[in-house]
Amino acid sequence: MKTCRECQQQVEEGARKCPHCGAQYPDHPKDGWGFEYKDKNTLFGLPIVHISFKYRPNGTPVPARGIVSIGQFGIGVINISQFGIGVISVSQFSISVFALSQFAIAYSGIAQIGVFVQEGVGQFVTYFEDLAKYF
Repeated sequence: MKTCRECQQQVEEGARKCPHCGAQYPDHPKDGWGFEYKDKNTLFGLPIVHISFKYRPNGTPVPARGIVSIGQFGIGVINISQFGIGVISVSQFSISVFALSQFAIAYSGIAQIGVFVQEGVGQFVTYFEDLAKYF
């Protein structure tokens, strides 16, 4: 048993909702749980490195936003993530200028399945220009 962070009543460890007050994930800290590192040095208002495998108390993930972003969700110049947006992106799902992804929408890159503007290599790849003919 653990203590609910909101009402201080006893709840089961790992409970999704407090039976007393209804708080989601009552045994997790107020600021969420997981791992997050954010570099104190910034460039253009973004941390140089932001690594986030963290979740908010309501269960939504905290995206990594930085020059170098690493996490489940990432937005950055150089991005390594499951779902990413960046200039250079290594992701499972990617929207970027240069992509190395399983699924990509990019200017150029390598993907298993992708839509590319300039150049693309992969198993099922098409060019945006060819796709635009159908619309």
